[in-house]
Amino acid sequence: MIEFGHGTHVGLRRTRNEDTYYADASLGLFLVADGMGGHQHGEVASALVRDAMVDLVSRGQSLIEAMHGAAERMQAHARPSFDVLPMGTTIAALRLTVDGYEVAWVGDSRVYMWKQGLRQISHDHSLVQALVEAGQLDPAQASQHPQRSVLTQALGVTGAEQLHIGMARGQLEPGIGFLLCSDGLTESVSDASIARTVGRTDLASQECVDQLLLSALDGGGDDNITVIIVRSS
Repeated sequence: MIEFGHGTHVGLRRTRNEDTYYADASLGLFLVADGMGGHQHGEVASALVRDAMVDLVSRGQSLIEAMHGAAERMQAHARPSFDVLPMGTTIAALRLTVDGYEVAWVGDSRVYMWKQGLRQISHDHSLVQALVEAGQLDPAQASQHPQRSVLTQALGVTGAEQLHIGMARGQLEPGIGFLLCSDGLTESVSDASIARTVGRTDLASQECVDQLLLSALDGGGDDNITVIIVRSS
């Protein structure tokens, strides 16, 4: 049995929501996309990738295949509009099967797993994360770094030959949960606070999502915020 909750909020500083998401237990597909590009291009980018992912996964493609296909569709869409700002999007996606899971991501939207504690599965494609891995920046400093939002990978911006899609897979067991979110959540709420909410077994997934959205708004709400929680029982 799969139980899930989902929600998005424009935040307190933005005039439009460039995040989008998809949550469908029958297809087993859950995803969050955080668009960028200014004006309405971020909204177009995230929606285009969402729709492409749903279409391609419905046709039997894996998450990796679908992400490559979505990137190609976005670049084809953007090519005739060479005079506008480039548009791109992050993506964090989860696919559930009868006994397994597959996650894939590009950018800094994240996938966490809950299994007797919260653990980040995804790996940010960001300048700050690259500096941390190179030993040039302390992880504690990373969250305050002025360039923490600079991405090294994004669908629609990174060329097909340079695109590196992160991926992980494993067995699906009762009691495992997943959190997918845009950086509007993780910029405003600490991992420890997120873990306390996700770990509340007295709350349904939707109640946990609603609480996380409120926590992000209480934390400043500087960006669009999108959250999906999926639980296996």
